[in-house]
Amino acid sequence: MSFGLALSLTMLVTAAMHAAWNLFVKGDVDRLSALTAMMAGGGLLFAPVIFFVPPPDPASWPFIALSIATHVGYYIFLLAAYRHGDLSLVYPIARGCAPLLVAVGGFWVAGEALNLWQSAGVALLSAGIASLALERGWPLGKDGHPALFALITACFIAGYSLTDGLGVRHSGSPLGYIAWLFLLEAIPLLGFCLLLRRQAFFAYIRARWPRALAGAVLSSGGYGIAIWAMSVATMASIVSLRETSVLFGAAFGALFLGERFGWRRILAAVAVVGGNLLLHLA
Repeated sequence: MSFGLALSLTMLVTAAMHAAWNLFVKGDVDRLSALTAMMAGGGLLFAPVIFFVPPPDPASWPFIALSIATHVGYYIFLLAAYRHGDLSLVYPIARGCAPLLVAVGGFWVAGEALNLWQSAGVALLSAGIASLALERGWPLGKDGHPALFALITACFIAGYSLTDGLGVRHSGSPLGYIAWLFLLEAIPLLGFCLLLRRQAFFAYIRARWPRALAGAVLSSGGYGIAIWAMSVATMASIVSLRETSVLFGAAFGALFLGERFGWRRILAAVAVVGGNLLLHLA
């Protein structure tokens, strides 16, 4: 098996991991506690790593700080979108717009130019992903606010993806970068949750720690692999593969939330597969 194929298959696995932990958050009554438990858990899981790997180069620390800031914005708007909208609306918009934004941003900040076929692949993949959100027509009325929050979330996704893609390349120690990022990133979210919902958070941990632990493994493991992958491949290709998580999200929604999986989602799946083939075979 070639390295490129192995990397692509690995990223598809991380896409399923990402969809799974988002399903956990959306399906929980106390979403703030659920998200905080998962992110704090991820920080704790990676904390021992910092004692066994070299620390990231000083040049990468500004990227870590910026990544933490953009992740906080991402969590705020993701929770706002989930509070007002369905998983099947919010998730495709947020994740579907990110590959295009990263492709454009990757060109401007890292000189990662895609050829014509690769650009077509990113566009087709993004269209297929985003089309999942348009099954009920253009999001207006009660769907307008969650759609707006999802679009803002997509901007933050592109922001932290580009930041971490550049940061890990400056780090000299990808695993050190990942471990320190996850450890430090958990602090502001945990502090915010404890300030607002201290008793509810600890009650959530006592009652649902297995779910929180599973979410921590899925979220930190999946994104950790994605950060490492951006150190060896173009950011647009990695993010495009990772955002195929919306297909897993649609499938999980059908299996666990009673959402339908009709012909529109089948066409979206075909578009996503076609886009990835163009992106990675061009």
